[in-house]
Amino acid sequence: MNYKIIAIIGAVSLLSACETASQKVVTSSTGTSTKSGSASVSSSVDKKKSLFAQAKQTAADKLIAVGDRVLFGYDSAKLDTSAKILLDAQSRFLRANTDLNFVIEGHCDERGTREYNLALGEQRATAVRDYLVIQGIDPDRIKVISYGKEKPAVVGSNSMAWSKNRRAVTIID
Repeated sequence: MNYKIIAIIGAVSLLSACETASQKVVTSSTGTSTKSGSASVSSSVDKKKSLFAQAKQTAADKLIAVGDRVLFGYDSAKLDTSAKILLDAQSRFLRANTDLNFVIEGHCDERGTREYNLALGEQRATAVRDYLVIQGIDPDRIKVISYGKEKPAVVGSNSMAWSKNRRAVTIID
């Protein structure tokens, strides 16, 4: 019985100590005083977790964050304005990471013959490679491969699926 009372008193003491600690006044770098309640403490913890998550990111994760895929129009290997903007960001990433080699995969939607789509996928991957080379990326770092319609990103026989499957994807080798 005495142990239960001691345990309850200990738990109440711990809870009251936590509440008191969260109400401390902290002076920020601007010289203003703020209460450091649980919101700022959790914000600080979230920032630390975020920094830790960023440190654990692989080069492939970072490339995906920059943007790893370019979409194309029907029966086309032409880079539009949005594709060029994305490839500009990719080229900055690749110039900053000169130790990385990579592969550009060309893909197509399900329409057309296997042979036709393999050729079109190669044209798409080559268009991306050529743009990156013009942006200063060493062509020896780049491999090009076409999967044609063999590896769809989205399974389906509709315009949404087809538009997502007409792509070139840059991956770290």
